[in-house]
Amino acid sequence: MLALQILIDGFAISALYALGATGFTLIFGVSGVLNLSHGAIMVLAAVAAWAAGSLLQLDSYASSLIGIAAALVAALATYFAVVQPIQRSTRIPNEEKEIFILTATLLWGIMLQELIAYFFTNNAKTVRPIVEGVVRIFEVRTPTNEIFTAIVCWLAIGLLWLLVNRTKMGKTVLAASMNPRGVTLLGHELTNVYIVVWVIYGVLAGIAGVLLGMFLGVSSYSIGPLTASAFSIVVLGGLGSVSGSLIAAYVVGYLETMTAYLISPAYRTIPALLLLVIVVYVRPQGLLGRR
Repeated sequence: MLALQILIDGFAISALYALGATGFTLIFGVSGVLNLSHGAIMVLAAVAAWAAGSLLQLDSYASSLIGIAAALVAALATYFAVVQPIQRSTRIPNEEKEIFILTATLLWGIMLQELIAYFFTNNAKTVRPIVEGVVRIFEVRTPTNEIFTAIVCWLAIGLLWLLVNRTKMGKTVLAASMNPRGVTLLGHELTNVYIVVWVIYGVLAGIAGVLLGMFLGVSSYSIGPLTASAFSIVVLGGLGSVSGSLIAAYVVGYLETMTAYLISPAYRTIPALLLLVIVVYVRPQGLLGRR
């Protein structure tokens, strides 16, 4: 019975990780940015949805939309206020810009964490679920919201696949991830491509954050573990590889779920980080990485 419970819960949390990591990977694949404020943006979305429902008394749908909008605004602020000024700076050598961006997004995430803690305290916040109730799956009582979470995550990933592979803008984004210079030679402005990617990322992170708030609840203390999990997933899957990140999300999700059930929730991120260290030594490019 415990094994089945781990299987069900692991699938849902892995779907959440897959959704969050997809946007994280997309940004790196197109613009080369590792956004270490990722966990903060997800938590901001969940806290905004909680505030809209609990303080403003809005329904679950409106609260969720506000949470996604908050993540979108935070993502665009990250790009325009943190990333773009460094990318355009003539005073920072090109070979040092990646480490500057890495540090800047980390500090930006810490600022968001402190703002969330200041205005909403460090107490855990649970977003009111859109779907309530409990179902039985082979005698295992499972919240309906857990199944809803997995379905929404994979629908969002499927829509992203259609956007990237079946639309003109999506194909431009895909081309930019392979050959940015070639895209500019074809007359496309890279800045516009980057903005589209950050918009997509903000929406995906917002959906993942709101669903996480419904599923497990979040607090400002969740930011570090969420960022660590996302970083582990994209490195394990291969930097820039969306399909690799999807596979890695399930590896990390099930590792964390088994650790939480069999050992302690306090240690749930440790096995994934240990696996990350092993992968860095054995296969630095990850499962399906290109670089």
